[in-house]
Amino acid sequence: MKQKYSFVIEGLDCANCAAKVERHLNHSDQLSDVQILFFNKTIKLNSSLSGEQLKYYLQSKVDEVEDGVQICNVNQPKEVHTEKKSADTDLIRIIVSVILLATGFMTSGNMSVSLVLFALCYLVCGYDILLRAVRNIRKGQIFDENFLMAVATIGAIIVSEYAEACAVMVFYQVGEYFQNRAVEKSRRSIAKLMDICPDEARVERQGQLVTVHPEDVQLDEILVVRAGEKVALDGIVVEGKSSLDARALTGESRYQSVEENDEILSGVINVEGVLRIRVTKPYHDSTVARILELVENAGSRKAPAEAFITRFAKVYTPFVCLMALLIAVVPPLLIEGALWMDYLYRACTFLVISCPCALVVSVPLSYFAGIGGLSSQGILVKGGNYLDALNRVNTYVFDKTGTLTEGLFELTKVLSECPEETLYYAACAEQHSNHPIAKSILQAYQGELRSADDVHEIAGCGIVCRVDEKMILAGNEKLMKMHQIEIPALNEAGTLIHICLEHEYLGTLLIQDKIRSESKELIQMLKQMGKKTVMLTGDQKSIAQYVADELNIDEFHAELLPNEKVAVVEKMIACGDQPAFTGDGINDAPVLAMSSVGFAMGGIGSDAAIEAADIVIMNDRPDSVLKTLNCAVKTRRIVVENIYGALFVKFVILLLGALGMAGMWAAVFADVGVAVLAILNAIRAMKV
Repeated sequence: MKQKYSFVIEGLDCANCAAKVERHLNHSDQLSDVQILFFNKTIKLNSSLSGEQLKYYLQSKVDEVEDGVQICNVNQPKEVHTEKKSADTDLIRIIVSVILLATGFMTSGNMSVSLVLFALCYLVCGYDILLRAVRNIRKGQIFDENFLMAVATIGAIIVSEYAEACAVMVFYQVGEYFQNRAVEKSRRSIAKLMDICPDEARVERQGQLVTVHPEDVQLDEILVVRAGEKVALDGIVVEGKSSLDARALTGESRYQSVEENDEILSGVINVEGVLRIRVTKPYHDSTVARILELVENAGSRKAPAEAFITRFAKVYTPFVCLMALLIAVVPPLLIEGALWMDYLYRACTFLVISCPCALVVSVPLSYFAGIGGLSSQGILVKGGNYLDALNRVNTYVFDKTGTLTEGLFELTKVLSECPEETLYYAACAEQHSNHPIAKSILQAYQGELRSADDVHEIAGCGIVCRVDEKMILAGNEKLMKMHQIEIPALNEAGTLIHICLEHEYLGTLLIQDKIRSESKELIQMLKQMGKKTVMLTGDQKSIAQYVADELNIDEFHAELLPNEKVAVVEKMIACGDQPAFTGDGINDAPVLAMSSVGFAMGGIGSDAAIEAADIVIMNDRPDSVLKTLNCAVKTRRIVVENIYGALFVKFVILLLGALGMAGMWAAVFADVGVAVLAILNAIRAMKV
């Protein structure tokens, strides 16, 4: 029985190398579903092996195709692992190589001295590339950037272009240096955005404060969180009062106040005072652990463009190597007067240009950056494929309660000739009820209340009680009919609570679910972008009509059961629509799972909804849907720019190189120069 495992993989500084290792591991009988997340430095796989046996086997398989790569346990203490090349060593080598190259040019009058300097320059700058090329050839891994650079520069030396061979190697290393720094910078930036989990938690045990790892904290233990510290696990405040900074979870800059009996999520920062918190969820089920898991796994769901580039690179490099061979051999054989050395130089130039690093690195980095940028805004995307899918969505479907509306009842109107008296008796009747409607009435009435006697709550109807020896009825139309009380016909959208005093109708309270302030702008912007908007709700038709009219929604369906919501979305898909659904409740989970893209409200949403969704909105703001769409469009645009831009430059310079109109200087720009530009362009996706 194979189980899922995850390891940290150190020493991979090239996305092309990561793809090569991943392909090799997937051919192993002991491993399956191997995925290397290059930008997360993580390898995920299924295996029947376990523990140190699996780690040793995995390391041995990686060593077969790539040297200098180290497999580490996920929970291994952070230490400095041996990398293929350290940044300092690279920089020193580049500086020394540039000095040797410049000195070689300056002493060109003395051929023997300049040759020695060029040879030293070439070896100092390129020895590692030559060694890796030889090792990879022995392992059967021929067509990679090391092979291309080795063959191209050795070819230049053969045709006596010593200075150019050295210069190409130096500038290749300079480009690689900046490329690696750009990738590391993006890694650190995204890691910083996701630095929401504290490394330790302070727990009360036997009257003492003990510092432990969050994973070692048990249910119902008491956490002590001081001012400025992050909350390590979800729980309930048992002592203390404070403000919380939840920006890391929600992307919102406003503070949230908490006191005793309030629920608190892991990942927030305690701004002031000391809080004692009773733990209600183990670490692996906590909010912060779930967020980290979502982000870490996001890279495993590749967008179609990422998958295409991986396949493209696998075919592209051998193809251009064959073309280079043809350029070197065919023209001298067929064209009279053609020089072998001239066409060998052209072939070498062709090889330098052909390296696919710009595409292999920049395309997945674009999606990774987009996902990281959205994470900083409290929007968790489970994979680059969902960002891609959003570009194809043409219909946005929303649940009503808790999504477009706040899910909180509010008294909006008192329909009575004596509104103050009506509200007073309603508040007296509802003062001991925990129903959300009762709470909205009590919130609206701020005066003193008389106690109610002989209180009888009739399920689904309302309350009957006595206040000041007077009988009060507070409830819906069913309660009024039970007591044969006539009420006026009212055409109001919302929940109507009728109030009767001593068998006489007194007035009606209109209770409505408050529409979110940002919902109207969201619908308006989606319609401006040419998207169709639909609302699905289990609420009564009159209320749904009111909300749809207020928000100018194109289409709504009311009084739906969960299976009927699924049927509506199924019909959309059958008609060729690509729907994205946004919801928050358990009953929304089936619709979220079957939609082209599913958005779940992460703060108030149910676990089932979050599990079924493709994108989780931690700040519970529906306009985050629009923010995600804009990021998806931007990311897709950057990916297209990188693919077509890199291919255009490469093919133009490949053609010029084949015709002898572009030398190795242009070739280096077409390789590492384009790669660096593409990476810098990809990082723009982080700005949401």
